[in-house]
Parts: sequence; structure tokens; C-alpha cells
Amino acid sequence: MTKNEIQEQDEGLELAKRMAEEEEGIGRRPEGYTQYIIPFVCIVWSIFQLSIASWLILDSTFIRAIHLGFALLVVFLNYPLFKKTRFGLKYFSAADRIPILDYIIGIIAAFSALYIAIDYVGMTARYGDPILRDIVIGLALVVLLLEAARRVIGPALPVIAIFFIIYAFFGPYMPDLIAFKGVSLNRFMGQMTMSTEGIYGIPLDVSATIVFLFVLFGAMLDKAGAGKYFIQLALSLLGGFKGGPAKAAIMGSGLTGLVSGSSIANIVTTGTFTIPLMKKVGYPDKKSASVEVAASTYGQLAPPIKGASAFIIAEYVNVHYVEVIKAAAVPAFASYADLFYITHIEASKLGLRGMPRAELPAFFKTLISGAHYLLPLLLLLYELIVVRHSPELAAFNAIWVMAIIMLLQRPIQAYLNKQPLGPAFKQSIVEIFQALANGGRNMVSVALATAAAGI
Repeated sequence: MTKNEIQEQDEGLELAKRMAEEEEGIGRRPEGYTQYIIPFVCIVWSIFQLSIASWLILDSTFIRAIHLGFALLVVFLNYPLFKKTRFGLKYFSAADRIPILDYIIGIIAAFSALYIAIDYVGMTARYGDPILRDIVIGLALVVLLLEAARRVIGPALPVIAIFFIIYAFFGPYMPDLIAFKGVSLNRFMGQMTMSTEGIYGIPLDVSATIVFLFVLFGAMLDKAGAGKYFIQLALSLLGGFKGGPAKAAIMGSGLTGLVSGSSIANIVTTGTFTIPLMKKVGYPDKKSASVEVAASTYGQLAPPIKGASAFIIAEYVNVHYVEVIKAAAVPAFASYADLFYITHIEASKLGLRGMPRAELPAFFKTLISGAHYLLPLLLLLYELIVVRHSPELAAFNAIWVMAIIMLLQRPIQAYLNKQPLGPAFKQSIVEIFQALANGGRNMVSVALATAAAGI
């Protein structure tokens, strides 16, 4: 490879990592003591979500409000107003610090989300006839929610929400086909911010009670090293066949998709390893990349851990989550079978062979080395399919099993390698807290999308 090609490859990898970080909720990287503020908030958020899944009993409206409050606070602390410097104002695009303005906006946004819980009795009594304070705080919530969604998700969802807000007020002036009598400001605020019919609706409830736990479980598996294990396992099993690295990429992305609902994170996790291997056996650059992208995108179909939409479907249609998993299993299997077939035909056309067995990891040794990663996954499937526990209980039980595995795996490795156990235990505890922080970061986009969709 020439120097320019190596530089382009490094730049492409760096861009992919930045995209994955954005997908996983990493916006700013503050320096100094402020670097701990965002992880601390995310860890507290994760602990709160684990508490309501186990011992803490709260009204569902309180849970939704606190969940949204955490999400809004994290967004304004973590994401600058602009991704790039605009109008020469670096203050609004600062990525190495948290501006004072964003602290203030974040606190106001969190308070506006929590207001329904703070004055729950009063707001329930005056539903339909809000006072001036209710309207002001409600307007602040709507505006700041849409701005937070723009920072994290992009402009599409806020623009759609604004369109329907305009439609709600200007209904009488619309063409006859879509005209209606419209709503007053009091009614709009009552429905959007003072009840569970708008922002605090069913989608946000699903995000707060179910999706968070599954996302946290995936973050813990990823932090423990399950993603790398799945890639090695796929490579040891399929790497020696015709076009083996491509087939290993498909299987590795599918296995990673079991615990990750993010296609971009899946691509970066598996693609940085599998794409060079595909190129090594003769796949063209673009075809190597396209195979990885397709396999990682299909990973979102792979049950049991899917995107938030799967849980919202189960809630709206009023069916058990197992039924959604069963329905998703068929297209997921068909998609991956299709990809396997395409890569085999492509390898045959190009006259490609697999990798030499000497360069591949041993299958049984690889399988046994990470078998502990399969235990929480099998427990999750057992609880969902056999015992038929609720999704939140199944995910919670899988999380504490995963936490025990994370706590013990480093010390066991240190013991087998005759290394000190103290640093290994310390590293395990740090990784658990990092996983809790990652779980909170990963949930921001889901929480805001479900809340904005309530409009």
C-alpha cells in the first residue's frame, strides 16, 4: 500500500470510529475534572433504571419523567449546539469542555421534564385548565426536547414534530380534506405535558421500563469483550471455506447483532477486523465494505436484543415480546442466508479461496475461551421463551449474571497467568462502571426519539 492509501485508510477508520461514538452517545470529551460529570450522570441513571426493575416502586408517570429528565440533562452536557464551528463562534461547538450555558440549559430541561412528577397532585387536579406556570414550563419542555432531539438524532424528527404542532393550531385554516377545529394552547399543553397522552406516552414508557435494560445488557457484553469473541468464533468456524472471511464477517456481525441494536457500532466492531481479511483473500474494496455493511445492518433484525421499535410493537399490539422475537427470527434468518449465498457466488466468480487453517484460531479452543459470554444470553432466552418472564425481569436477571461474569473474569485470568489479583479486581470494577456509563450514553437517542414521537 502507498503512503496515501494508508493515510486514507486511517482517516476512514477514524471517521467510522467517530460515527460509532456518536451512535453510542459520545459527543463531547471534556478535559480535567469535568470529564467525570457525564459518566457520573449516566451511571446514576443506570442505577436508577436497575432500581425500578428490582426494588424501587414508583408510579409509571414518575418513571417516565425521571427517565426523560436524565436523557435531557445528558444531551445538553454531552452534545454541543453545533458539530462544527459556525459564524466563528467556537463556544457553541466546544467538544473539549462543557460551556456554562449548556449546564444551565440542561438543568432547566431536566426540571421541565420532572415538573409533572414534582407537582403531580396539582397538575392532575387542574388538567385541562393549566395555570401560567404549567404553560411556561410545558413550552420550555417542548422546545428543549425538540432541540435535544436535533442535537442527537438530527433535524428530521423535530421538523416532523413541528409540522404537527403547527397543524394542531392551524387546523381550521387547512384545506377541507385535512381541516379540523384545531386546539387551544391550554388543551395542547394539557395533552402534551400534563398527561400520559403526549410526550409521556407509551413509547417513552417502553424506553424507560424495557429498552434501557436491554441496551445496558448489550453495553455490558460489549465491554466484557463479547464482540471480539463472536468475531473470533465466526472466523474459526468459517474462515477456511471459499470466501471464508466474508462468511465469517456475516456470522460475526449476526452474533454481535444479538447484543447490539446499533448497526454503526456493529460495523466498526467487526469491520475493522473482517474487511482487511476479506481484501486479503481477494475481495475488492467496495465489495468487502458492502458485505460488512449489509451484515451489520441485518444485525438489528437478530433477536433477542433488537431496536426500541420491537418493544413498542409489543406494547401497542399487546402481545408478549416472544411473539415479536418469533416474527423477527424468520426475516433475520432469511436475510443472513441470502447474504451467505451472495458471498459464496461472489467468491466463486472471483475464484477465491479461504484462509489457511494455520492462520485461523482453533474452533473448540475459541468456543471454550468465551463460553461464559453465552451464559447470560442463554439465560435471557430461557427467561423469555421458557419461563415467559416479562422482558424487563428477563433483562434484569441477565444483567446481574453478566455483572458477576465481569467481576470475576479478570481475576480468574490473572490467577491463571499468575498475576496479582488486586489490580484485576480493580479493573473489573472500573469496567462495570464504564458499562453502566455506556448504557446511559447509548440510551439518550432512544429516550429522546420516543419522547419526541409522543408529540
